Amino acid sequence: MTFSRAISNNKFPLLLSLPLLAAAYATIFPGMVDQWSNDPNYSHGFLVPVISIYFLLQKKAELNASPVRPSNLGLLVILGGLAMLIVGIAGTEYFTMRSSLVVLLAGIVLYLFGWQVFKILALPIGFLIFMVPLPYIVYDAAAFPLKLFVAKFSVISLKALGVIVMREGNIIMFPNTVLEVADACSGLRSLMSLIALAVAFAFMSQKTAFKKTFLILMAIPIAIFTNMVRVIVTGFLAQYYGAAAAEGFFHEFAGMAVFVLAMVLLVGTGAVLRKVGGERKA
Repeated sequence: MTFSRAISNNKFPLLLSLPLLAAAYATIFPGMVDQWSNDPNYSHGFLVPVISIYFLLQKKAELNASPVRPSNLGLLVILGGLAMLIVGIAGTEYFTMRSSLVVLLAGIVLYLFGWQVFKILALPIGFLIFMVPLPYIVYDAAAFPLKLFVAKFSVISLKALGVIVMREGNIIMFPNTVLEVADACSGLRSLMSLIALAVAFAFMSQKTAFKKTFLILMAIPIAIFTNMVRVIVTGFLAQYYGAAAAEGFFHEFAGMAVFVLAMVLLVGTGAVLRKVGGERKA
């Protein structure tokens, strides 16, 4: 039996699962969307479902012809997802309860359609994890060492360029002003968005698993490097024009410019990888 035929045969359980999922996440999903709207760290969340649907449409022909062999292991995955949801609600742990949706979707696919279909849908379903904001404790634990790293090497670069500057932790001191390398300049904000887009771009543009993995991993140094550039440029402006020159419009513009630069570097890396392997543009 093919996937398209299985869909027809399983209309009732599929139609039943939709309102059940909607009811289970009726108070959870809106809060996540609100965080996408109000937290710049996760504004990419709006794009994640769209990209996931695109991946799904790309697999449509292969999916419809795929053989269906339901797996009882999917029931265990469903129970695991429900356990995550219950534990998350009981402990008010948002990441656990939100990410349980991805686990439940994976379990439903595996239970009703089997491994062959699951392998095809693994990317569209798995990509949805990028829409779930990280726990704040994890975010803070990652942001602090990144701030120190960016501040340290930005000061080294500024000194090499002849700027008089000192550093104390994530505080950068100039003769006439003091700047703080905040979370926005740590690179973590752009890193989370960049990794999500790097995964999408890698699967769209690269053919081999090695190239996909390499391109995704390159998002990390690219995000850190571009934010170092941001801090260095801000330092120059603060040195010669005062702290006011590094605030307001420039601060907002620099954030956008850094992300654009990161995307250019990511796309350029992808283009080089295609050339190295002789791959044509996807």
